[in-house]
Amino acid sequence: MDDASSGRAESPMILQPLWDHLKTHKEVLLSPYLPTLYAFVTHVLLCSPFLLLDALGCLCARVGSCRMSGRPGPGLLQKWLASFRRVILAYVLAVLPVTAALQCLRSPAFPEVAPSGLQLFAEVSACLLLFDMLFFIWHYIMHRVPWLYRNVHRAHHQNRSPFAMAAQDASPAELLSLLLLALLSARLLGCHPLSELLFHLLNSWLAVEDHCGYDLPWGLHQLLPGMGGAPHHQAHHIAQKGNYAPYFTHWDRLFGTRIL
Repeated sequence: MDDASSGRAESPMILQPLWDHLKTHKEVLLSPYLPTLYAFVTHVLLCSPFLLLDALGCLCARVGSCRMSGRPGPGLLQKWLASFRRVILAYVLAVLPVTAALQCLRSPAFPEVAPSGLQLFAEVSACLLLFDMLFFIWHYIMHRVPWLYRNVHRAHHQNRSPFAMAAQDASPAELLSLLLLALLSARLLGCHPLSELLFHLLNSWLAVEDHCGYDLPWGLHQLLPGMGGAPHHQAHHIAQKGNYAPYFTHWDRLFGTRIL
């Protein structure tokens, strides 16, 4: 039996058929528009439950009381729409042309074998930790350099009480920089393409959850130690400083920038 067949036999059945199916659509995976479309569509879909929750909160006091900043008013839904328009504009002006150009320059590998469950977990975890560190550094710099704050980061802070769509409501330059940091994290670690897809999905979900405005009992920060979650990031938006790491709290603890 050759190495590829041996590896295929050892690969978890739950992942190999999925990877085999994806490989039959290489033209899609190689599309210069895939990174932008994947990032935008997953963001909108992951925001949808929170849009429904905010809409219900405007009608039902009990649902609205679950929001950390208090019951949402009709103005919040208008902010959702305005935020959605700005996100689309940022994607069109910056994210799409740059990521399309980078995708055209790539020569991605398509391994025959899907990752094992352990490999998938290790690579996705490593990507999240690396991205968290890179984001912390970049976020801290944007707050400490006045020119960067005014011209790159301030647009993201127009919402002192964040909502899910606000996770990507930033200047075109900042939104592009964060997507490039996510892409760089996966490239530096040499992840399997399947691991990279899952990492980007989880990265989008965590960003949405951080900005949702709800301290939900099933939030990952309630289930896993060392994660900040929505309360951690909402404190950053209110204070306009501190809590610079997006997901975990260890960097803010280490550098004394954590606020409650």
